[in-house]
Amino acid sequence: MDLLIFPFGGNSRESACVVEAVNKLCSSWNFIGFIDDNADKHGKEFGNYRVIGGRDKIADYPQAKVLAVPGRPDNYYKRDEIITSLNLPEERFATLIHPSAEIGIGTKIGYNTVIMAGVVITSNVTIGNNCVILPNTVISHDTKIGDYCMIGSNVSVSGGVTIEEKCYIGTGTKIIQEVTIGSKSLVGIGSVVIKNVESGSVVAGNPAKLIKRQTL
Repeated sequence: MDLLIFPFGGNSRESACVVEAVNKLCSSWNFIGFIDDNADKHGKEFGNYRVIGGRDKIADYPQAKVLAVPGRPDNYYKRDEIITSLNLPEERFATLIHPSAEIGIGTKIGYNTVIMAGVVITSNVTIGNNCVILPNTVISHDTKIGDYCMIGSNVSVSGGVTIEEKCYIGTGTKIIQEVTIGSKSLVGIGSVVIKNVESGSVVAGNPAKLIKRQTL
């Protein structure tokens, strides 16, 4: 199956590593290359792959799947706008799971979601569409992660947690059981979340405390 990855950034390069790991076990993807709206990136290379052009290139490969993984701490709340702007039906999007990830019984994973190396997802977890789960994160039983979320590396999510849509959970965060993280919230690196977080909040620390509220 042909594959394009958008845009050309850290998440996309790590996703290309997932593609290679999958293909080492079973040749599943023909990774054509990256696409990016920034013309200055066109022609840049990463390993054996290159940025082949802008989003107009999608039309040149009508059978190709697309993995769209934009998003950083400063623009995570715009991921839905960026991905939606590609104007692709959901069946055009890929889902990638690194072969070293452990996916438990009853877990559901949405489209255009990438699960990276060493991730452990236990039982009855729901992960929405358009999510990125970075390496070595553990997501425990009965947790629900909404659409357009980004979960950093080495995050520990206890059982029964709800992370609503468009959240960013920083690397090394720990979230205790049955906590709710409201939509469009950002949890800073290394935080320990022991109580609910209201929508649109930026929290950080051990225990995590409110830094500011955002109007998004």
